[in-house]
Amino acid sequence: MRLLYTLGLYLYTFGIRVAALCGHRRAALMAHGWHAGPVERDGTGRPWAWFHAASLGEFEQARPVLEEFRRRHPEYRVLLTFFSPSGYEVRKGYNQADAVRYLPMDTPRNARRLIGTVRPSVAFFVKYEFWYNYLGELHRQGVPTYLISAIFRPTQYFFKPWGRWFRGQLGRCFTHLFVQNEESLHLLESHGIGHCTLAGDTRFDRVHQIAAAAEDDAVTERFLSGSEGSVMVAGSTWPPDEALLAQVRQAGRSRFPDRLILAPHVIDEAHLQQLESLFPDSVRYSALVAPQAGAQAVPEEKRVLVIDNIGLLSRLYRYADVAYVGGGFGVGIHNLLEAVTFGKPVLFGPNHGKFQEALDLLACGGGFSHGDATQLAAHLDRLLADPDAYRRASQACLDYMNAHLGSTETILRTIEK
Repeated sequence: MRLLYTLGLYLYTFGIRVAALCGHRRAALMAHGWHAGPVERDGTGRPWAWFHAASLGEFEQARPVLEEFRRRHPEYRVLLTFFSPSGYEVRKGYNQADAVRYLPMDTPRNARRLIGTVRPSVAFFVKYEFWYNYLGELHRQGVPTYLISAIFRPTQYFFKPWGRWFRGQLGRCFTHLFVQNEESLHLLESHGIGHCTLAGDTRFDRVHQIAAAAEDDAVTERFLSGSEGSVMVAGSTWPPDEALLAQVRQAGRSRFPDRLILAPHVIDEAHLQQLESLFPDSVRYSALVAPQAGAQAVPEEKRVLVIDNIGLLSRLYRYADVAYVGGGFGVGIHNLLEAVTFGKPVLFGPNHGKFQEALDLLACGGGFSHGDATQLAAHLDRLLADPDAYRRASQACLDYMNAHLGSTETILRTIEK
């Protein structure tokens, strides 16, 4: 099975290189990143701790563990690797890691080269990252290897009749597995994998840190100045989300918030122009920080603020009365917890079944799912017209967050034993 797995990776690598030659940007970034220089030795003999995340979302799950590990164990250097350009290109300058690299494709040769060069003393993989040649090499060299914030479902290939080899790698190559929910724990245990712990999702710790350190944003406050109506922050939206928001807002049949702060997932110029057509009363964030904008008041007719940068969204949810999180009409919703940590009721689309926090928030009354404009309008009417309903939803969000903090401590305490 390992031979077939490796052959598939060689074919995938060939496909990425062909796509790069044909001008595919993400493929080109990956192919170029594979040739980055090796991790340099600093002559101190300090051990390496290796953290690997697929992309930016998984990095946010690794981050609280990485930073707390580094705080407790300053004798370690930290290597951070990414598989996806959307992680590496954003975090390649991350100052809590001594080296940040793309993960070379998971071939036996690359695994021997990277692990032989770095010689990590401990390795952390996040959520869904299963690279079996790397895991096998770590196991052969006796490196303690941990999986954090993992979720397992009966439908995954590990638990298919033909998945016995993959399931065996889970049990053999990971020193310990830290899972998010009881379903995952019971599923692993029922297949003979007992070295696992229910630790929850480290994202709760991360967003709690963000909320605690959130600073005021002068531009957003200038946009909201003078408005006595409610505010919606719509984060990580895609075109179906944006079209739905515009439809409900223009219909005028619901208590749609007076001001909308819109942070689209894609911020290229073509999409920003589409948003300006969809929301004629919008203004770009960058226009309000331009030199000519100065500290001038935002024109009264501008009721929609379009966030055309990356990295600001997580601290903007504090200004919301209600939050809308996009992606629910595509492959799945984005990060709900960034809003929930501020006690903001969250609205999201129908494709949320694979997200434990969405199911939990629906159950506790802090989250509200909609499939069309009528349902979205009804949720807004309920939350914004009934103060008691709003307070209950907000408190449900805060209670949910507080009940799920502490994953980072559980992981590190178990490892340090």
